[in-house]
Amino acid sequence: MTVVAAQQREEQLTDKDFAFICQFVYQRSGIVLNESKKEMLYRRLTRVVRDRKLKSFAEYCQILKTNPEAEQDYFINAITTNLTSFFRENHHFEYLRDHEFPRLLNNNKDRRIRIWSSACSTGEEPYSIAITTLKAMSTRIRNWDVKILATDIDSNVLATAKAGIYKDKPDLVPEVYKRGYFQKGRDGNANKVRIQPQVQELITFKQLNLLHSWPMKGPFDVIFCRNVIIYFDKPTQEELFSRYYQLLKPGGLLILGHSESLGSYQQYFETIGRTIFRKPEHG
Repeated sequence: MTVVAAQQREEQLTDKDFAFICQFVYQRSGIVLNESKKEMLYRRLTRVVRDRKLKSFAEYCQILKTNPEAEQDYFINAITTNLTSFFRENHHFEYLRDHEFPRLLNNNKDRRIRIWSSACSTGEEPYSIAITTLKAMSTRIRNWDVKILATDIDSNVLATAKAGIYKDKPDLVPEVYKRGYFQKGRDGNANKVRIQPQVQELITFKQLNLLHSWPMKGPFDVIFCRNVIIYFDKPTQEELFSRYYQLLKPGGLLILGHSESLGSYQQYFETIGRTIFRKPEHG
């Protein structure tokens, strides 16, 4: 078979194969794929087929059918979107620094703070939370029990997050946070930065499928669930909001992405900022 013929076979993502893949992804991760995602799925699935040296999309679908448990992590990793950056939607971190941490420092008699980044991707979000925490608490953090949990379904991005090494860019992080929290590389690593140990020590990274059981008990003072809810259908969203609500302390914060909302679950929270919601202290 010629290269052109092989590529033509590979390029035939039939409606049947697309429907099967959408169902497979939904059952395994809760992520909803529809026609609007077909081009994205096509591009990413093309890479999978070529990496596996397969002849067609149909051949890979057969692998998913015959060996789903062994293949699911690799496949979900390959197709999930992991767009993130340090201090993305910075107003959330400003609210933590200027309002929530002063509140926690004044009200938490047990001197215990727990924060969860529930879709942490390559780590920029939890590291931004940790830097904000260090900045807001200053020397008082020595006398407090502060921990940040960071989870994601994708094992590949978690490996990047745990390493804490990133390409240095002019707009990587606000200037006020650069000193003391990032170590610039030298020589062959001059174009990279490493997260400082004092930041990394606050965070525990774990792989977690949000649709499966959650081993942690909480309660959490703050939960970040940003830019992931949009991939789920309404019933799944409401189930997740209910589970987040149960894990939040009374008065705790749930923070969503800029294009997300609580929908009908809004009635159980107070809106206190742009996509920042508080579980009532009572009731």
